[in-house]
Amino acid sequence: MRNFKKLKIWQKGFEIAVKPITLTATFPKEEKYGICTQVTKAAVSVPSNIAEGSSRSSEKYQKRFLEIASGSTFELETQLLISKAVNFGDENIIKDILNDVDQEQKMLMSFFNKIKS
Repeated sequence: MRNFKKLKIWQKGFEIAVKPITLTATFPKEEKYGICTQVTKAAVSVPSNIAEGSSRSSEKYQKRFLEIASGSTFELETQLLISKAVNFGDENIIKDILNDVDQEQKMLMSFFNKIKS
């Protein structure tokens, strides 16, 4: 078992999870239970799955949770691109989060490949 809080992929994921909460606060009120919820859930899923995977003794299960975290980054990326396309939220904040998501995707893949199969 690892101390997940020391993992750079978890730290970046945590940073990613916090930013969309501020972003979605500026979305239209009628989207509170729509895209706001989807964006927040996908963002929170990234560090949550990294943390859960770090508790697993089997490398097979660690990799599975990293796959889920990675999938959440792609889900979040899609939702942010949709938000940008319909002019929800600050475009600069969205670009910043998308940049973080891109970095996280690369870090997750690298970490995933370092775990023994």
